[in-house]
Amino acid sequence: MQIENAPTLTLKPPDAGSPQSVVANGTWQVHALAQCGAIKTINATLVSLKDKPALVWDLTQIVRLDHIGAQMFWNAWGKKRPDQLQLAEKQEELFKRIEEAGKLQLPRTRESRFNWVMTLGAGMLNFFEHTQGFIRLIGQVVQDIGRFIRHPMTGPWREVSANIFHSGFQALGITALVGFLIGVVLSYLSAQQLRMFGGDMYLVNILGMSVIRELGPLLAAILVAGRSGSSITAQLGVMRVTEELDAMLVMGISHGYRLIMPKVVALAISMPLLVVWTDAMALIGGMVSAKVELNLSARYFLQKLPDAVPLSNYIIGLLKGTTFGMLIALVSCHFGLRIKPNTESLGRGTTTSVVTAITVVILADAVFAIIFSGVGF
Repeated sequence: MQIENAPTLTLKPPDAGSPQSVVANGTWQVHALAQCGAIKTINATLVSLKDKPALVWDLTQIVRLDHIGAQMFWNAWGKKRPDQLQLAEKQEELFKRIEEAGKLQLPRTRESRFNWVMTLGAGMLNFFEHTQGFIRLIGQVVQDIGRFIRHPMTGPWREVSANIFHSGFQALGITALVGFLIGVVLSYLSAQQLRMFGGDMYLVNILGMSVIRELGPLLAAILVAGRSGSSITAQLGVMRVTEELDAMLVMGISHGYRLIMPKVVALAISMPLLVVWTDAMALIGGMVSAKVELNLSARYFLQKLPDAVPLSNYIIGLLKGTTFGMLIALVSCHFGLRIKPNTESLGRGTTTSVVTAITVVILADAVFAIIFSGVGF
């Protein structure tokens, strides 16, 4: 569709004693330039006139001119005014602004040779800040648990029960599936190696020790950290975004006693139970694989298991479950309370919480391995 006062460029031949000139007519605004490919045709014409510095540019016939049209001329002129230019009064002001903007230069940034020192220092300060906040959170939880023990009738029993349901009962499905599959894989790979040396009967020892002492608690903790830990951080973060935490403080309700302590207690109770459940599913998967691969009956497997795994290993596994559950809850609450009231901080805080919780669980497992290195064998 052709519009009225379409932008045009007219190249006039030189007269007697006057050089060749370019006359612009019409409306040089963005809505006119976008019609019917006008901007493509005009750009091609302007490019063909770049190598002709002796031209006289006459823009006084333009009806309306905006910044887009003026910028097209400015680019065609090589970002400087031509020697012979005729402008209207209003156009002079527009081109003056473009000319001044083109002279602006960003200050040159100088990179210091000690940037790595500053980065390292900032990282250490951030680490010590998180450590201080985490220790303060542990102290607050200990005080809240003491208050809970002294006044059990007024304690947050409903919050503890709800967190046990969400963090423990609802995690039974995923822990059972993953535990069963890990048991199948571990039993299958171990059976292949034991068959080569005629040690089929030791499959029960390998599965029992590895699952009950290490894999069961660690696997359950990693799954709970990814599932329930992220949920705790996101819940507290959303409460920060919606200003529910501030409203609780105004009402005189303690964050620690009503939000943090119930989650720590709930995970301390549900994690050992999840460890027992995960161990059972992993051992069942191992029994199924042992029956298929080595033809070991489930009866032999169950009879041999108590003798192959001393009782202290069960206790260590349950102790790991309680410790891992409390660490996951504390780390998740720590990062949840530090979330700022914006969605970007919520996503970043949840991701950092899950990664930190899994890392802390693995570090705690290494500490358990060192402390109890001579127990249970």
